[in-house]
Amino acid sequence: QVQLVESGGGLVQPGGSLRLSCARSGSAFSIVAMGWYRQAPGKQRELVATITSGGTTNYADSVKGRFTISRDNAKNTVYLQMNSLKPEDTAVYYCNAVLQVLPSFMNVWGQGTQVTVSS
Repeated sequence: QVQLVESGGGLVQPGGSLRLSCARSGSAFSIVAMGWYRQAPGKQRELVATITSGGTTNYADSVKGRFTISRDNAKNTVYLQMNSLKPEDTAVYYCNAVLQVLPSFMNVWGQGTQVTVSS
């Protein structure tokens, strides 16, 4: 069973940077992709960035050029480097893993970490 634990959130000023980490435990055998999502108060959860098992990345238009998703397979960890942060980036950030559970897929979520961008 896969479990995800996020860390690295906090309070940062506009223009600042943060790096989020998502530590994975359990078998990676069936992981198809991992990613980061965020949910601001009163809004739906939205995709931020994903990385497939083959290394292909995808970003929301709102974060392209500012955020970078990466992974360290030796540490079973996925990262989200966030630069040039804006107040509208304020949200709870969730780590996600998509598992292939034939004949379908299953989503696993972390507990979330708060990111607040404010002066």
